[in-house]
Amino acid sequence: MPDVDVAKHWNDNADQWTQDVRAGFDVYRDRFTFPAFLDALPPISGLDVIDFGCGEGTNTRVFARMGARVTGIDLSPQMIEHARQTEEADPLGIRYHVTSYSDHCGMPDASYDAVLSTMALMDGPDLPGAMREAYRLLRPGGFILFSVLHPCFITPGLGWEKDANGRTTGLRVARYFDRSTFTEHWRFGDRPKDEEVLPFAVPRFPRTMGDYINAVASVGFVIANIGEPQPSLAACEATPRFSRWRDLGGFLLLVTARRP
Repeated sequence: MPDVDVAKHWNDNADQWTQDVRAGFDVYRDRFTFPAFLDALPPISGLDVIDFGCGEGTNTRVFARMGARVTGIDLSPQMIEHARQTEEADPLGIRYHVTSYSDHCGMPDASYDAVLSTMALMDGPDLPGAMREAYRLLRPGGFILFSVLHPCFITPGLGWEKDANGRTTGLRVARYFDRSTFTEHWRFGDRPKDEEVLPFAVPRFPRTMGDYINAVASVGFVIANIGEPQPSLAACEATPRFSRWRDLGGFLLLVTARRP
């Protein structure tokens, strides 16, 4: 699936996605994946930072509030429009651009101290291209930190095993090596059940753990840390279904690497 088709899907998703995220329906982001990302993030105050796949800018604005000079890039013009509208209403000095993170994005070589990407690289068709672009943009000593769905557990054949009482007892992982592109349709689970909203259409590009690690290493990055965080006990108490990802399988993969 080429970038233009990915952009079309996210343009179509953009209005509902922005509304839902800002209304607090993305509980995985709010209570698990983004807090885990921030736990892994080194200090960024005073750094030049670029956010790959910034979407409507919610996470990007957190990076700016942490003291970084931030640029956000995304394929979707409609997502970027939402991000720019928020920046105009409450300026944090963020620059947003409609461009791919897998091609030359128009920024000069060695112009950033950090490349950050939260739950976006699994949604793009060219991961090696994204790593090449990240390496090009970073100054020597700079770092990349990205989060993605854990490729060893979030596979095309994922399924939950249940006992006779309907209690979830295990995670079925299947078709790990199936790299076929597909489009997933879903809505945020915490929306009111009686609300009629069109499901999001989210392009998926399954990869193995080796695909991710080799893409990072092949361009010259030195891998500093691999994180596989579990939801906190507090998050599981607030959202009981998170316990499946604490006890039965891994949901999140975090990779930190540095440019020598």
